[in-house]
Amino acid sequence: MPTINVKRIKVPAKARNLIRAFLAKHPHIQFVEKNYLAEAAYIPNDVSYSSQWHLPKISAPTAWDISTGSTAVTIAIADSGVDPTHPDLAAKLLAGYNFVAGNTDTHDVYGHGTKVAGAAAAIGNNSAGVAGVAWSNPIVPLVVADSSGYATYSAIAQAIIYAADKGIRVINLSFAGSSSSTTLQNAVDYAWNKGTIVFASAGNYATSTLQYPAACNHAVAVTSTTSADDRSSFSSYGNCVTVAAPGSSIVTTANGGGYASVSGTSFSSPITAGLAALILSVNPSLTAAQVVDIIKQNGDDLGAAGFDQYFGYGRINAYKSLTAARNTVPRTSDTVAPVTSITSPANGATVSGVITVNVSATDNTGVARVELYVNGALFATDTAAPYSFSWDTALSGTGTRYLKAIAYDAAGNAAQSSQVTVTVAAASDTTAPVVVITNPVNGSSITGLSSVVLTASASDNVGVTKMEIYVDGSYKGFFSKSSFTWTWNTSGLSVGKHTVMVKAYDAKMNVGSASATVTK
Repeated sequence: MPTINVKRIKVPAKARNLIRAFLAKHPHIQFVEKNYLAEAAYIPNDVSYSSQWHLPKISAPTAWDISTGSTAVTIAIADSGVDPTHPDLAAKLLAGYNFVAGNTDTHDVYGHGTKVAGAAAAIGNNSAGVAGVAWSNPIVPLVVADSSGYATYSAIAQAIIYAADKGIRVINLSFAGSSSSTTLQNAVDYAWNKGTIVFASAGNYATSTLQYPAACNHAVAVTSTTSADDRSSFSSYGNCVTVAAPGSSIVTTANGGGYASVSGTSFSSPITAGLAALILSVNPSLTAAQVVDIIKQNGDDLGAAGFDQYFGYGRINAYKSLTAARNTVPRTSDTVAPVTSITSPANGATVSGVITVNVSATDNTGVARVELYVNGALFATDTAAPYSFSWDTALSGTGTRYLKAIAYDAAGNAAQSSQVTVTVAAASDTTAPVVVITNPVNGSSITGLSSVVLTASASDNVGVTKMEIYVDGSYKGFFSKSSFTWTWNTSGLSVGKHTVMVKAYDAKMNVGSASATVTK
């Protein structure tokens, strides 16, 4: 996946952990992670499909008076495929791709994708079957799951990149994996920067455990509600939830030409993706951020007032959202470019080893991304402030190097920083990073808490390349940066004292650590 600088390799199963550990220590490799599996996020049941209660619940009939969709706005369904002969789907299917088999055969190998596609965009008003949210919007089937219903993270990432490169504005992923992934995050960021919105199911585990890709930054995580506007008993929740949508007993298309009543956040997500397609059909000039804001700001508030972990910003409302979309001025009318500068290293500095290049960028409406160039070649992109880049100067060789940054806003306005000239010298580093854990406080009590936010940072004379997390000596994951926040699920901890430790490494594999002990 060259667009996000990720390469998938196959290794013998018995050697996997050894090879992973070896590669993680290599100074020129930013991260190493397993190619995790995500499972289809739906719960089938045997309830008769007598009605589609969810459509009037989200005010779809009145929304359809404004628009039933546009053939110019496509929806990518990244799943197990779509039944190519289903009477409620066949006429609107476009050519897609199979990332499992490596060909263009996108028929449904598991049955999940056809149900998801129908929830988003089954043909309406055709005197047959069911109606999806976006009647007129075409569907591009992308196969990421095999006949077992599982999808690898690499296949999901490839599908996201494919959709973004094809100019598809909406992609749905009704899959959930419990392991975080830099690969998935990079793919979601890549799509977001191209104007493509990733909709993902929050999961069906009735816990606040993060599920991916829903928990990725810039992904729209959708939880499930019932016909009574309660949270579905199976639905996952948490602070990563963006919005809620119906997901219990959803009548939709089924593989083989029939119909079924199904439940799961697998269907909350495409219902919301269908709404996004309607919004873009009404106002195609809207940015990805504007579409998401419209969905969030025009939902029906449920649960606690305002945002909460069970319903996010509320249950979606199609009529309110389309009305707002029709009245929203696209941000493309913005002509003011960002202001940007490289704040470190200083012009004329001598650098060595791995260093952090910090960039300041501001804009009247908001900075979309910042690009760093080394000697005129694109080095890396950052989409969230503070904008910082880890640069291994050894890769550039010794001598004079020229740095510049370019900042972009959502309207595509761009501004370039002044050039910074540095001298790269050979590195000789024996100093270990210094680690600070700011939360939880050492010696504090976490009794009664189901989760704790771990916040840590590290500093180094040259630069931090990686930070690892251990709980009671057990490895939990890593971040390829010098600070992070991580949600620690403490619900299953035994009564007593528990220790969380953070290790930080620099490019020479010098390691520093800090620990905090808490009482459950």
